[in-house]
Amino acid sequence: MGLIIWIIIGIVAGAIASRVLNSGGGLIVNLVVGLIGSLVGGYLAKVLNLNITGGIIDQLVIATLGAIIFLFVWQKVRR
Repeated sequence: MGLIIWIIIGIVAGAIASRVLNSGGGLIVNLVVGLIGSLVGGYLAKVLNLNITGGIIDQLVIATLGAIIFLFVWQKVRR
């Protein structure tokens, strides 16, 4: 069940990041961006010593912020 929640959070986080940065992408692209973003966000939360309770909302916020950062950097590298 945890993997399914992780995939759903990844899709939602990737979709939000794509909308924030006005980047087109389908379901698979949003999933990949969201999953990589969740790793980036989790790493940054650990480095910044943020206290994350582990709730779905916390995970979604961290994954979305990480996805936005990842997508922003990816767009700059591709140009």
